[in-house]
Amino acid sequence: MQVEVNDKIILVGTAHISKDSIKEVKESIEKYKPDVVAVELCKRRYEGITKKDKWENTPVTSLLKSNNAYFMLAQTFLSSIQRKLGKDQGVEPGSEMIAAMDEAKKHNIDIALVDRDISVTLKRAWKKMGIREKFRLVWEFLKAILGYDEEELEELDLKEIMDQDVISAMMEEFGEIAPSVANVLIHERDKYIAKKILDESKKGRVVAVVGAGHIQGIKKHLEKKELNVDLKELEYVPSKRFSVLKTIGYAIPVVFAALIVYAFYFKGLDLALEMFIYWFLINGIFSAIGTAIARGHPLSIATAFIAAPITSLNPAIAAGWVAGYVEAKLRTPVIKDFKGLSKIDSLHDFWNNRVIRLLMVVALANVGSMIGTVVAFPYITNLLTG
Repeated sequence: MQVEVNDKIILVGTAHISKDSIKEVKESIEKYKPDVVAVELCKRRYEGITKKDKWENTPVTSLLKSNNAYFMLAQTFLSSIQRKLGKDQGVEPGSEMIAAMDEAKKHNIDIALVDRDISVTLKRAWKKMGIREKFRLVWEFLKAILGYDEEELEELDLKEIMDQDVISAMMEEFGEIAPSVANVLIHERDKYIAKKILDESKKGRVVAVVGAGHIQGIKKHLEKKELNVDLKELEYVPSKRFSVLKTIGYAIPVVFAALIVYAFYFKGLDLALEMFIYWFLINGIFSAIGTAIARGHPLSIATAFIAAPITSLNPAIAAGWVAGYVEAKLRTPVIKDFKGLSKIDSLHDFWNNRVIRLLMVVALANVGSMIGTVVAFPYITNLLTG
């Protein structure tokens, strides 16, 4: 899909797993002989495509932080979907971007990475989300991983992907789950990319290779008489002075201690102990179940059971970090596992990689502990008032 915005800017819309897209990109560069080839990549995504061994240098300890676990799981899962679709077409994901850059180098043409850093996009989106949207997003993501259906992937129509490339489709689905961030995920990126392309056009003619789903949004901005876009503003990640989740995290131990002390002074030691035991069991069982679903080692499951009731009362540490540490010690990922992350294209590969298992242990132990906390509080309160 080629769109001539004006005599200096040509947009080439692609699917990231299409042989036709590779051919069209090369033909466009050959035809228009641009001064700059712009590609819809940021530095991180560029390195993800061109440096397949980047995982090998990842410290195992960096996988234990819960936010890292969720992000890396999402990145690996979405990459595996693209890789699966691309394998069926005989094309590696992002091959059209590589083809564009290779063609530019062959003709000694400048290359420009024009997308916003994906981590900035996701951080801005996370800041925009409310607490309900965050829980819904985590839930939908875990459902997607646990219900990873290869047959459904095989039924996808490549022509549909051309109308809405995989990344854009993911972003729109993300926007449906968390409506408040649709602007950050889709419209801001269109605006950002358009501005970067416009800046590059000052050097001469630009052929911009972008996902097909971005074509209309970028074109709309480029056709404006004046595009007033502050890139620094779009790259800024606001810091929240007040966080609902953090507030709840710090409030939980205070409320729990208050309930136990009240039970002890006004209802007796037996009730206080009973409340504590139920808190321990409910929180521990849910976290252990999460770790078991992740196929963690039996000792990791036991660790999650013991750690969750304690870590849920300490906002500075999470059950998943403790269970993940034990899992990492017992089943330490090796270089082969890290290399395997860039080759995962089936459910079997996904579930049998030690890095993925470690990430799942961290994530699901934390999710289990959160669910356990939500269930335990009303239960022990009922014991107090019953």
